[in-house]
Amino acid sequence: MASLFAGTQFYIPPTCERCGKTEDECVCTAEEKAADEAAKQKQANRLPPEKQTARVQIEKRKGGRKATVISGLTAQANDLQDLLAQLQTVCGTGGTVKSNDDLVELQGDHAEAIRKKLAEIGYRVK
Repeated sequence: MASLFAGTQFYIPPTCERCGKTEDECVCTAEEKAADEAAKQKQANRLPPEKQTARVQIEKRKGGRKATVISGLTAQANDLQDLLAQLQTVCGTGGTVKSNDDLVELQGDHAEAIRKKLAEIGYRVK
């Protein structure tokens, strides 16, 4: 399909958003374009920390162990793995992300340190 200005001095050929070359010269694969589009969509779904509220709770587990659980943050709006890594560094403990329930769990009672770090990052904390 020819564009309205094709053949005139005002014609600007369509370019690839990924590599910047014209569509005729573009060598990007469909998989690369799809991956870029998915990354853009993921970034568009992110919410800034100031618009989210994290709930920090201590849960008792069998054997008398305790776990600090952070809820209220969705995996779609956050990078929970990155957040977990930051919190593990602060607390010096292990943990996991339960993506089905959108929970971040850390071993032990670290509620105050976690609240402080989340507030530092910019989350509202309860």
